[in-house]
Amino acid sequence: MTLEEFNALSAFDAVALLRPLVNIPGWAKKVSDGRPYFSLEQALQSAEAACESWQPEDVWQALSAHPRIGERANGSGKEAQLSRGEQATLNISQQAIIEALHDGNQRYEQRFGRVFLIRAKGRRSEEILENLQRRLQNTPEAEYQETAQQLQEITLLRFKESLQS
Repeated sequence: MTLEEFNALSAFDAVALLRPLVNIPGWAKKVSDGRPYFSLEQALQSAEAACESWQPEDVWQALSAHPRIGERANGSGKEAQLSRGEQATLNISQQAIIEALHDGNQRYEQRFGRVFLIRAKGRRSEEILENLQRRLQNTPEAEYQETAQQLQEITLLRFKESLQS
């Protein structure tokens, strides 16, 4: 979709388009309400500013829609399709990596009580595993900040890509 097409959508349709990018309804509404955008840069700045108002409960809600790293997202919805596409670039074929990610995901969930989230697009599986191991050492507060940052990166990347198709 082009920026012009996005600007021309009804508020309902714009929010419907944005909702699968991140499961935070308030974010989708703020970005929709900021239209019209006169450049991709302006749209991205608005989307980033809308991320700044996220509360912990927003982040937790959004995490509920994300699969474990290294696992295929279930479902046929747009958010599952986006996640499958992002993780497809990992090319996780080594059994040792698969097992280490599985073990790391379990330890992470036991420690923090939620799924490990990282922007997969553009990263190698070894890099993700290194980040997972490092982040297991974070305090809960530091890990929340890092998780929120990763969620923002994923959201903004998805938003940018949705306006360039």
